[in-house]
Amino acid sequence: MTHTLQLLQLLNLLTLTLLGARVGHLYLSLGQIGLLLLGSGLLTYTLQRTYHFATLTTTLGVVLMMVTPHFWIYGVVIALALLQKQLLHYHGRHLFNPSNFALIMALLLFYHDAHIVLGQLGDNRYFAWGVIGSGVVVLWRAKRWIIPLAFLLSYLGSQYWGIVAHDPLLLFESVSDRFYSVSFLLFMLFMLTDPRTTPTHPYTQALFGVAIALGATLLDYHYGFRVQHLFVVLFALTPLTRLLTSLPTSWQEWVWMGGVLLLVASAIIYLQNHPPYYFEMDG
Repeated sequence: MTHTLQLLQLLNLLTLTLLGARVGHLYLSLGQIGLLLLGSGLLTYTLQRTYHFATLTTTLGVVLMMVTPHFWIYGVVIALALLQKQLLHYHGRHLFNPSNFALIMALLLFYHDAHIVLGQLGDNRYFAWGVIGSGVVVLWRAKRWIIPLAFLLSYLGSQYWGIVAHDPLLLFESVSDRFYSVSFLLFMLFMLTDPRTTPTHPYTQALFGVAIALGATLLDYHYGFRVQHLFVVLFALTPLTRLLTSLPTSWQEWVWMGGVLLLVASAIIYLQNHPPYYFEMDG
């Protein structure tokens, strides 16, 4: 079942990438994307002597969410994401969503040269509905549909009551229009719901989706809206969720997880102290 879901998700992302090249604006050419897919596949085979569909899914997630004028940066952060899958485990499961880990590493290491963007795939309504349809199929089979639903409701509510209601110059449409961005839907339906790094029980899935929304809104309230807020909150909550759902059984595990969470908090503080960037998609 796991391999079937991974293949289905990969086929969905490949299809979205090809369609995005026609109706949206991909920063990389299809040839460059193919080169990154080949490189990530070879790296995974070198490390594990086997291939994984999830490797290619991770690569596409980075390509569709990040832009940089330096092609080699894509290779560096994707390699770091694949390496952390081998090194950072807790009770047999990953600590971080690989694609999200790559994006955060890009900001930490190359803040002025690599940016998270939500505009590459455009906002074509038919394309958006196609993303929703394909996402629902995967989420239903993976039993992760509660997470985006809880996130959607709590994000709209918290953004309205926590931000829009306190700013007479801000319209609620500025929040709801984000859901017309195909890349935003991609984040909500595919990146937010990674089965290897999200809770399995329905009530903890709901709490996870609500926590992502509230955390991002809290950062928006204090710092102003930044695209990175959704991703840094996801970066923080995935290891914290693992800790809360499976407590350490030895002092070594307590030290290990404490160190990981300390580094995560330090990384987020470092990123939030940087000035915001503004990136415009042309084409």
